[in-house]
Amino acid sequence: MYRTANKKVKIEFKDIEKRKYNLLRRRQIREETEAWERMADEYRGLVREMCERKLAPNLPYVKGLLLGWFEPLKEAIEREQKMEKSKKQKSAFSPNIELLPADKMAVIVMHKMMGLLMVGHEDGCVRVVQAAVQIGTAIEQEVRIHNFLEKTKNYKRKKTMHEVQETMDKEKEVLRKRVNSLIRRKRLMEVQNLVKQDETKPWSRGTQAKLGSRLIELLTETAYVQPPVNQSEDIPPDVRPAFRHIFKTLTKNPGQKIVKKYGVIECDPLILTGLDGTAKHMLIPYFPMLVPPKKWKGYDKGGHLFLPSYVMRTHGSRQQQIAVRSVPGKQMQKVFEALDTLGNTKWRVNRRLLDVVERIWTSGGNIAGLVDREDIPIPEKPSSDDLTEIQKWKWSVRKAKKINQERHSQRCDTELKLSVARKLKDEEGFYYPHNLDFRGRAYPMHPHLTHLSSDLCRGVLEFEEGRPLGKSGLRWLKIHLANLYSGGVEKLSHDGRLAFVENHLSEIFDSAKNPVNGKRWWLKAEDPFQCLAACINLSEALNSASPHTVISHLPIHQDGSCNGLQHYAALGRDSLEAAAVNLVASEKPSDVYSEIAIRVHEIIRRDSYKDPATNPHALLAKILVEQVDRKLVKQTVMTSVYGVTYVGAREQIKRRLEEKGLITDDRLLFSAACYTAKVTLTALGELFQAARDIMSWLGDCAKIIASEDQPVQWTTPLGLPVVQPYYKSERHLIRTSLQILALQREGSSVQVRKQRTAFPPNFVHSLDGSHMMMTAVACRDAGLCFAGVHDSFWTHARDVDLMNRILREKFVELYNMPILENLLEDFQTAYPSLKFPPLPERGNFDLQKVLRSPYFFN
Repeated sequence: MYRTANKKVKIEFKDIEKRKYNLLRRRQIREETEAWERMADEYRGLVREMCERKLAPNLPYVKGLLLGWFEPLKEAIEREQKMEKSKKQKSAFSPNIELLPADKMAVIVMHKMMGLLMVGHEDGCVRVVQAAVQIGTAIEQEVRIHNFLEKTKNYKRKKTMHEVQETMDKEKEVLRKRVNSLIRRKRLMEVQNLVKQDETKPWSRGTQAKLGSRLIELLTETAYVQPPVNQSEDIPPDVRPAFRHIFKTLTKNPGQKIVKKYGVIECDPLILTGLDGTAKHMLIPYFPMLVPPKKWKGYDKGGHLFLPSYVMRTHGSRQQQIAVRSVPGKQMQKVFEALDTLGNTKWRVNRRLLDVVERIWTSGGNIAGLVDREDIPIPEKPSSDDLTEIQKWKWSVRKAKKINQERHSQRCDTELKLSVARKLKDEEGFYYPHNLDFRGRAYPMHPHLTHLSSDLCRGVLEFEEGRPLGKSGLRWLKIHLANLYSGGVEKLSHDGRLAFVENHLSEIFDSAKNPVNGKRWWLKAEDPFQCLAACINLSEALNSASPHTVISHLPIHQDGSCNGLQHYAALGRDSLEAAAVNLVASEKPSDVYSEIAIRVHEIIRRDSYKDPATNPHALLAKILVEQVDRKLVKQTVMTSVYGVTYVGAREQIKRRLEEKGLITDDRLLFSAACYTAKVTLTALGELFQAARDIMSWLGDCAKIIASEDQPVQWTTPLGLPVVQPYYKSERHLIRTSLQILALQREGSSVQVRKQRTAFPPNFVHSLDGSHMMMTAVACRDAGLCFAGVHDSFWTHARDVDLMNRILREKFVELYNMPILENLLEDFQTAYPSLKFPPLPERGNFDLQKVLRSPYFFN
């Protein structure tokens, strides 16, 4: 009887789960197919409300603007559609402007234009070519979904006149029911196949730009703004166009002659006023998924249920697309499995954290890494006519405007992230479909709120599944908190980090209990929001009668220490370099950034004692000797293995010196940055000679291949073909209704220098991507919940020890392969007439030592 009852319960539970899944799946389909339609419905409803009640509804600023533009723009598009039908001589955009209902097209144009203004404008301007292509792309994507919905109608039944006159609302309801009916009857594949048989070819960028340009032109002709009414009735209202099409000249430096002239859409200053405060009301049509993504089975087979999804972001590179499309599916199986594993990780919003973020944001931001919600004042013009004073004022005005422009973009970005979090906070969980960049690194396909993003996003996200901490989990939670606090704590041994947490328990409890109005210790952390999330979780555990049984949803990170150099050390098998980047066990972690900083300081100290008359760097060295620290050189060391140039290093160090604020003269700052960059790169070359030799060998091979006008291509250890997409671009002029646009498209000749300089970093990225994917699949097989961000692997606290063992085993497995030998053999097979240099000499470092190194990832 017990077994029978138990079996019944299991069957009932499965049925409930199945019903829940089907419900979520239907919601997901609506999310993917009806986003723009729902927004068009909303505007239609608001217009009706205005007409019926003879007043404008009380709307947020952005929605108020868009509502005012919606009806005139929709009518203009309808007129254009009718006119194109009756024309004998069709316009270039003619076939495409008729493919969507005018109201849906109007909504897409308005929202895309405002979205570009929010996060990508230069002084209230958006380049025509950028806006036109983005709008054209969005229309094309919606056309595909619209066509699918049209196909789901019962097309065999002839339409009667009565059906033709049915309202849009009823037609939409019929479509939705039809889609849901097909899903319930498991006829999804049948419908998808039907759509694919009649699938149109992808639009060219020219097609997208022509349609986008005409729609932008209609927007400029129909959209107006009016300042708030604060004037007498007898003065006519100041109504002016919301957008203007103008041409701007671009000069590299003031006083230089014109370099370039380009068309922009300029918005009225009134639009930018208050825009960032109401960015949350912008439509984000595509959110994380409510059900697990489709499994990847090919180049465009996987990811979203209906939205176009591609396994790789090729950015228009034809050669890369051909390579990925033509490779057998079996060869890509491990890559597909890894992307599916990442996509199947279920997330949820940490509501307590979101509440703290909202309170800080509402009160003006400007703490915990959030941007200030207020602009800085523009300096007033000096009363004197002194030219020096006037010049200083001009510079300060330019600087203030630049800061305000950056703040505007950051505020809009924060609002978009928070709007996604608000929408998802009541969901049980959600998923991020993943795809690859051309090198094989995995990324979530959603653009705003993801674990790949800022501290804010990472703090607000947590695993949907909770697992008890266990004894080891409590330990790792404390280490995780110390790592997030940072400020030098992360360089201590594990025991040192645990001691740090024990010494700050009162501050941790206070942070968890009263984050906004308490002592706010968590705000001193390098990653404040993630630190606060860890404080809350640890407080729950330590306040519990049984800390080890407390459920944790927090992802615990294990990060590679200077991971690019770790990969070079494994390739070169150099024992000294391996020890410098923690491939060898030690009592506390080696810190390569501090090691380089010490060397740089020593070189600069020696120079500071030299005679300025004979040594040009002596005076600079005297100024800099007290400013050299880990932070000054960290970014340059980190990016050195990814091919940072001298100019890049100079700019990185210049920014750090600016932050210190001790050198205020611009010329002196530039000279100091030049000198420090040279010293830093010298110190790097001394410490990582084997890595430099491998980088040089990779660069030499790439130069030989590119000199034959061929792109460098290779296959990653997981079977992913990689083709470097660096070709000389060709200008492709197309005439649009607004202006002649110069579109860039991939040419037939490669960029030799770019192929050479980019190959070493791209090759290493393809290896760290392989390591992450190998680890992901192995963690899945071991029953772990896994997320990965290139060189940072995440799981539940209780599972960190097991993940640590797996990621080390996979690293050793990866580098036990003859990676450089295979690469050379592939080059020699592909280019038999070319002579490649011999492999660089390598050391005798024993890779098995990685298995016993606690600080390899820590």
